[in-house]
Amino acid sequence: MSMNVAYKGPADCPVAIPVFPLPGALLLPRGQMPLNIFEPRYLAMIDDALRTDRMIGMIQPDAETGESPLSPKLFRVGCAGRITQFAETGDGRYLISLTGVARFRVEEELTTTSIYRRCRVSFEPFATDFQARAGEEAVDRAGVLRALKDFVEANDLRVDWAGIEEAPNEALVNALCMMSPFGAREKQAMLEAPDLKTRAEVLIAVTEMELVRGSGSEPTLQ
Repeated sequence: MSMNVAYKGPADCPVAIPVFPLPGALLLPRGQMPLNIFEPRYLAMIDDALRTDRMIGMIQPDAETGESPLSPKLFRVGCAGRITQFAETGDGRYLISLTGVARFRVEEELTTTSIYRRCRVSFEPFATDFQARAGEEAVDRAGVLRALKDFVEANDLRVDWAGIEEAPNEALVNALCMMSPFGAREKQAMLEAPDLKTRAEVLIAVTEMELVRGSGSEPTLQ
């Protein structure tokens, strides 16, 4: 989905953003994430974002820390998205769509009077995220498709193979990572992968491990 604002590099992004902690939610650059917003604090967050730069940081809470579920510790890396679609439902909810802009690293959580959380962030570590389709030529596309085929067959799923075959490598890898049914740690590993090639390798490895667990067999060394 095209955006009305062009983000060409870290300097085009705000230094502080509201963050939406959501376990299992993975947003990646140029990916699309639909969200159903109903909690008062996040309704307020959307209202404020629409009045300003429309930017929201999607980030996973680190559930393994054992901290309060009301204010869980956050992973250090998330992905900022711009609100590119918005609708009201009439029953107090917002239906929005975020388009991924770039990943960020949390520098510190800010003290704020708002009912949602805000962080000072840096986009500098992920400057290549602003370059569409960067590193596509290094992706093991055949390996990605092979892992997907095995997973689909093992779980009796239906997919649009024609659409998959036509998708460029970046769109293919990022969409499969975002839609994957894996846990928070696995999705965080995909998010933090340094480049598209490595993200594809993580996706393949996680998928293969899941297939082994699902089969009940032990992995073997060749």
